[in-house]
Amino acid sequence: MKVSVKVPATSANLGPGFDCMGLAIPLYNTITIEETVLPGTGVEINVLAGEDMENELRLDHIPMDENSIIYRAVELLYNSIGQTPSELKITIQSQIPIARGLGSSASVIVGGLIAANELLGKPADEVALLSIATEVEGHPDNVTPAIVGGLVLTSREDDGSIVYKKLDWPEEWRLTVCVPDYELATDISRSVLPKEVPMQDAVFNAQRMGMFVHAIHTKDAELMKLALKDRLHQPYRMKLVPGLEKIIANLRHEENVLGTVLSGAGPSILIVSKGNNQDKIKSIVRDTWADLNVKVDIFDTTIEKQGATIITHEDD
Repeated sequence: MKVSVKVPATSANLGPGFDCMGLAIPLYNTITIEETVLPGTGVEINVLAGEDMENELRLDHIPMDENSIIYRAVELLYNSIGQTPSELKITIQSQIPIARGLGSSASVIVGGLIAANELLGKPADEVALLSIATEVEGHPDNVTPAIVGGLVLTSREDDGSIVYKKLDWPEEWRLTVCVPDYELATDISRSVLPKEVPMQDAVFNAQRMGMFVHAIHTKDAELMKLALKDRLHQPYRMKLVPGLEKIIANLRHEENVLGTVLSGAGPSILIVSKGNNQDKIKSIVRDTWADLNVKVDIFDTTIEKQGATIITHEDD
């Protein structure tokens, strides 16, 4: 039996929503798990680069053995029903760049879990899949939109369960995703964050989260300009993303730009706008990073409303 699952990229945090908010983006990894017939072959993991992926660094950080996050996720699912994964061939068709803040690890975890769950006869429901995926990833802000799609508020409760609520993103608001040609590992990006933050910064982010939700519901662009600000993670990560501070400053007064935020742990950035000045936005970002000898891939998009999807299910 063979199952293939298509999983979207994700962007987490979105300014004030540190570790509790993320959205799906129409850029995909496809994970295929196949039961092999030869006993004793163990687990085989292969990674195939997408046609448009010329940068080999994007594939360097995926272990090809039982240390892989995809194997750990699959193993947890099997263990939850009293089984152990044996002879499996796992193939990752990779289009989501690694270590750029676009949820590449979440996509692999989610794809492996859903494919394995299908192979096992669907013993795990959405609640269980979210819980296992978050256990492997460490936080739910990427795995949740990868599974359910759209813009999602999400929380990991004390018992390990995941609570989430999808919000309707205004169709007229566009996203410009800017991916620089260098990597930033999540553990490095997290290492610069303080263990404690000033009370006024926590209050600031609580205010901005309230503004964000209301701006989404009312399509209030002026309120969203205030909402897309943060004091919990972006100020500390700024030094890890050369040019980010200048890009934010250069776009701050650009007509129809609502805000510029780090995508996840970075170094990719996400620009929210009303969608009618994309060429100017791209030019500002390219020129700013060019001054630092940084090349960047930029694409315009909107939210992917659909999460992980089974695209192939072949029985022997």
